[in-house]
Amino acid sequence: MDSIITYLTTYNQYLLNIIFKLLIFISKHIPLKQLTFDDSNSPQYQKFKVDKLPKIIKFEKVDYKLLLAYYNYKYGKSVTPVRRRNNKSISTKIICPKCGAPHEYIYDNNGGKGQFQCKVCGLTFKEHNFATKPLVFKCPYCGSTLAEQKERKHFIIHKCTNKKCSYYLKNLNKLPKDITQSEKYKYKLHYIYREFNINFFKVNIHTISERATSLNFKKFNPHIMGLVLTYHVNLKLSTRQTAHALKEVHGIDISHTMVSNYALTAAAVIKPFVDTFNYKPSKILSADETYIKVKGIKHYVWIVMDACKKSILGYQVSDTRSVGPCILAMRMAFDKFKNFPQKALKFIADGYSAYPLAKQQFELEDNKFFDLTQVIGLSNDDPVSSEYRWVKQIVERLNRTFKSSYRVTCGYGSEEGALYGFSLWVAYYNFLRPHPYNYWKPLNQLTELENVDNMPAKWQILINLGQQAILHLQETEIS
Repeated sequence: MDSIITYLTTYNQYLLNIIFKLLIFISKHIPLKQLTFDDSNSPQYQKFKVDKLPKIIKFEKVDYKLLLAYYNYKYGKSVTPVRRRNNKSISTKIICPKCGAPHEYIYDNNGGKGQFQCKVCGLTFKEHNFATKPLVFKCPYCGSTLAEQKERKHFIIHKCTNKKCSYYLKNLNKLPKDITQSEKYKYKLHYIYREFNINFFKVNIHTISERATSLNFKKFNPHIMGLVLTYHVNLKLSTRQTAHALKEVHGIDISHTMVSNYALTAAAVIKPFVDTFNYKPSKILSADETYIKVKGIKHYVWIVMDACKKSILGYQVSDTRSVGPCILAMRMAFDKFKNFPQKALKFIADGYSAYPLAKQQFELEDNKFFDLTQVIGLSNDDPVSSEYRWVKQIVERLNRTFKSSYRVTCGYGSEEGALYGFSLWVAYYNFLRPHPYNYWKPLNQLTELENVDNMPAKWQILINLGQQAILHLQETEIS
């Protein structure tokens, strides 16, 4: 017995010695310079980092006469005009663009090179640039005015160009010591702020399509529409396969174009009901984006779902992977809360920069604060991924479920068709599809569907509920 213990102890020491030598080998020969920089091992990923909000200074006009009177009242003496030296003078046309003080109160601030300063309000301005910006953005680290660098589709990029900024110097010190000057562009070093030129919080996300105004077809039959939706959505048949099935099984002669028209019209009618239904969501949401094809061009579907109850709460279709559609999809999901839970809400997404940027806009524009957690990568390499991987996998599984229905379409013909096609699938997923999570019952059980024993009739009832939702939206707009 003693010999076995002695052998195991000796073998254990041998293994520890091997591990020690391997660690020395790794530290000497395997480059780990990317690990010295925070946030991500990839230098390209640094450019997507979202910085905190800048200092925002609003330009407000004042009256110099009121300022002179206030100064006289507070300090007991008046502000005298500027005393010129060496007989120098400035043009009588120069006035302060902020308070309107005349040239008598204006300093020549840089020796005749065109910069002036008002003695009354302290504003510094240039001779040929009287137009002042309504908002001025200052770096929160060094106080320098941000410079406009690039203009994107939905926002303008402002950058702090101060080489002595503490944020820049801190990131510069984190760079690998052996990096060359030509490789520094790969890393995000300067403070950056994105100013949006579109207010996505004033966009109406509950618009009513023109297709929802009428169900008047030349040969309209509610039962045939229910059959079309059952074959096309529930059974994942293409429009041509649906028309063929109706001909062979039911003896109904219908073209694939009419199948498409039925589906788009039904989607436009049902969508308001799906979007405004009271889902009573939990406080854990998961988001992801997946791609589709519209006329052969890549588009994106943004999905926000309830991670606990599995319902789809928000969705958008866009031609770009920008932050605008992301905000709209999140707005659709957040509107499902009667009382927004604020920091109690956990929002799980992947590592894409649109989500922290959208979170920043919600805090700035809509006063909504929530906990955003980004699960990066495919493996649990950190505690965050280990804890929230299951939430991310739920929405990934949802993407695969949608793609199994999407593949039969061979892509959509228009962006509107893609949106309403996806909304029709959302209606099926949330209200008609049996789920093992809910003991093979729909996620959201409607009392109107309890005694209905066939799927075409259920689709007809959903259309009726959609029409009632449209009437309610119209009455709300009028009132």
